[in-house]
Amino acid sequence: MVVAIAMEAEAMPFVEHLGLKLEENFFPNQAPFLAYSGSHNECQITVVTNGKDTVFGTGVDNVGTVPASTATFMTLSKMGKDVDLVINAGTCGGFKAKGAEIGDVFLTTASANHDRRIGIPGFVEYGVGMIQSTNTENLAAAINAKHGICTTSNSLDHNEDDDKLMLSNDASVKDMEAAAIAWSCKLFDTPHFGVKVVTDIVDGDRPSHEEFLENLGSAAKSLQAALPKVIDEVCGKGHVEL
Repeated sequence: MVVAIAMEAEAMPFVEHLGLKLEENFFPNQAPFLAYSGSHNECQITVVTNGKDTVFGTGVDNVGTVPASTATFMTLSKMGKDVDLVINAGTCGGFKAKGAEIGDVFLTTASANHDRRIGIPGFVEYGVGMIQSTNTENLAAAINAKHGICTTSNSLDHNEDDDKLMLSNDASVKDMEAAAIAWSCKLFDTPHFGVKVVTDIVDGDRPSHEEFLENLGSAAKSLQAALPKVIDEVCGKGHVEL
């Protein structure tokens, strides 16, 4: 099992909780990504983070679709059939129109893009890139999580065009990685789903960046409470049982 988490602040409490160890030389030296591995309840777990930006020297987390997709692809290329499931864990924006509240845990039913506007026949569908998640009805009931589609872009904020596409995607939550991770998983036919905790309300009246920073700490705690429950429920089960 692989757990893909973009930001260090989101990943490390979970890594420490499970006692996972850093895998030296898991990725090529040029890659900023990090992998932590270990076992839990007879399951082998590898947590992959996107690492820190070295290209521009900012030192911030490598958020967004490019590092997320690349890290996932490289992980699946290396581990092959040893990976039976990928879980994309992290924070997200939520839509109050879909019943989302700060701190809610969502399991994704699908993921799609809302910033790839390519108005050419065939490319329209490619740009949206809707990919279904593995079914998690039983898991959602077991951990008291909500369900919904995750819509992805490379921007924290959103404009009117984004709003139209997010509505068209029937999104319940919004992030910056899910659709990219799903795309890499689809190339390998690897089952996957997302565990997302709401930090901000997309269709609310506050700027996303203010609400995100204000609630990141509490949402990270909510994520750390939810993830071990997810792992306990998933370990030892085939993805069709989730």
